[in-house]
Amino acid sequence: MSRYARITDNIDWGLITTALAIVFIGLLCLYSSSRGTSLAIFYKQLMWIAIGVLVMIVVFVVDYRVLLRSAWPLYIFMILGLVLVLVIGREISGARRWISLGPMGIQPSELAKIIMIIWLAYWGEQKKHIQGYGIRELVLPTFFILIPVGLILVEPDLGTAGIVALISCTLMLLLGIKRSTFVGLLVLFISAMPFVWFSLKEYQRLRILTFLDPSRDPLGSGYHAMQSKIAVGSGGLLGKGFLEGTQTQLRFLPEHHTDFIFSVVAEEWGFAGSALLLLLYIGLVTKITQIGFKAKDRFGTMICFGVAAYFTLHIFINIAMAVGIFPVVGVPLPFISYGGSFMLINWICIGLVLNIAWRRFMF
Repeated sequence: MSRYARITDNIDWGLITTALAIVFIGLLCLYSSSRGTSLAIFYKQLMWIAIGVLVMIVVFVVDYRVLLRSAWPLYIFMILGLVLVLVIGREISGARRWISLGPMGIQPSELAKIIMIIWLAYWGEQKKHIQGYGIRELVLPTFFILIPVGLILVEPDLGTAGIVALISCTLMLLLGIKRSTFVGLLVLFISAMPFVWFSLKEYQRLRILTFLDPSRDPLGSGYHAMQSKIAVGSGGLLGKGFLEGTQTQLRFLPEHHTDFIFSVVAEEWGFAGSALLLLLYIGLVTKITQIGFKAKDRFGTMICFGVAAYFTLHIFINIAMAVGIFPVVGVPLPFISYGGSFMLINWICIGLVLNIAWRRFMF
């Protein structure tokens, strides 16, 4: 068998095909949502997809085990980026989330998602002798988790901070927490909810109240959720057709190329199109989880499970926002929503998983 055949035979083509199928659906929706205003967004997304695929190839080629030595430098780089965005970041709608690099912008909080997965996988590998984490063992990793979460909250970006925190909690649970410790932390979390509520900014509390009763401010804070539900419901079984969604084409649906792009899918392609997209997502997450179970080391397993959690949380929260069963917190839909940094991180995640799947045949 030639070296080339040995390489290509062990690549998980199913994972790549599934990701590309979702990207194709995303491009159709993005074209539809941007056609009436400016197709610049569509062409920029094409550029970021191309860049993302190239980065994925680089991530795939380099042995993922080198990240064991790079976990701390990456963590420090992440913290510096999150601090830098607060100092020189571009302010949009009262939030500093982007660092301008010429014509492009980088969102350090998006990088924090994948870097925290790598760092926690490293932590789990280093502490694999611990059979069950108690309070004492959780203090240090919790401290290092709260630093980036706190910096992201200061931007402010509640949605991304929540994603980073939930991914971290998922991986810590997978590492193994003692039952008594878990119960104690759960009680502590519930007890802290009133303090969390009063620490939220006014507009964040308003989003939650509007989620509970969208009719309280139908033209203000409740407008996004109500228009999204109208778009989703009007799609019916087969949808209104490509480029025929009235909520999208007449611009009633806000943020239709980012946070509420699933509403475009539901309106134009109906229940059938939405179900197809969900099946593709289920296939993507299932494939990543299976690769995690087959990984040759704990580090690879933890990275795969972290990536699976990353995709699952984004998919669930974004779709739940679109159908009105979750507050609007600005969480994009993987491979579908417009965004350069987000698209780049999605492809990096796929590259890491492909790397882990391929390397299990190499050692």
